[in-house]
Amino acid sequence: MKAFIYTAMAAACLVPFYATADNHQQPVEVVADQLDLDQRAGTAVYTGDVEIRQGNMLIRGDEVEIQRNEEGELSRATALGERAYLRRQPEDQDGPMEGWGRRVIYHVAERRVELIDQAEIIQQGDRFTGGRLEYFIDQEVVKARSDVDNQESQRIRMTLQPEG
Repeated sequence: MKAFIYTAMAAACLVPFYATADNHQQPVEVVADQLDLDQRAGTAVYTGDVEIRQGNMLIRGDEVEIQRNEEGELSRATALGERAYLRRQPEDQDGPMEGWGRRVIYHVAERRVELIDQAEIIQQGDRFTGGRLEYFIDQEVVKARSDVDNQESQRIRMTLQPEG
């Protein structure tokens, strides 16, 4: 029972990442084939077609690891897969921000998302691709790089939609 409560708490820590006016009140739903929980290390690793949903948030991967700090708060969430995915719906926009990569890392304190290896972000029709993309949530800033550790460079491409 204690492990179940910890797991639920670990999943619930995703709230700040996707918080909109109503999201923090929504239940967190996690679906996976397997869970490996290490309470002492503060990690929960979900494997097997993982989906984590809360309100208008979705994160998907073959594996998702949630790490907590010493205070028990989420410090980092990492999704891995051929096309790990995240979607976040900003309150002030019609369409969602969607991102893909072989590795998607959310750094909670920095409110920063890294998309690594075959990375792609689409937001309001604008599209960014490259080896490594960083998305700063509060500033709505994207930084793109072509380099990926131990791999061939993946050139940056950008398509911006005209205003109006």
